[in-house]
Amino acid sequence: MNKLYSIIILLLISFATEVSAQSYQVIVNESNSTAEISKGDLSDIFLKKKTKWDYGSAITPVDLNARSGVREAFSKDIHGRGIGAIRSYWQQAAFSGAGTAPLERSGDAEVIDFVKSNPGAVGYISADTDAAGVKVLSIN
Repeated sequence: MNKLYSIIILLLISFATEVSAQSYQVIVNESNSTAEISKGDLSDIFLKKKTKWDYGSAITPVDLNARSGVREAFSKDIHGRGIGAIRSYWQQAAFSGAGTAPLERSGDAEVIDFVKSNPGAVGYISADTDAAGVKVLSIN
């Protein structure tokens, strides 16, 4: 029985990881020369610990709003924490004067429009959203 239980748990973990990885896509402006990015760099960017692209341009991260299921998946996959923990991080940073949270947009279309209009921007959208006009990054 323990062996069957272990197999079921491993399958569930594998499925959850696959669903998480497929639930969003990271986008940048088409002029951005970046093609791939690590989860660690993405976390640092969205926590504003990394503020410049490797080619020198300023980074402007943009989040979906806090009620978004895509944002929850992104937050858990990239930061290893839920939205509540990330919002707490930003409340503490704002209170101490250390910084402010990334801009928020209400949906995928607004994130795409923002990224199209801002060369240093990076955002994420639902995996099934058409990303025409922006570049989708590979996450390694």
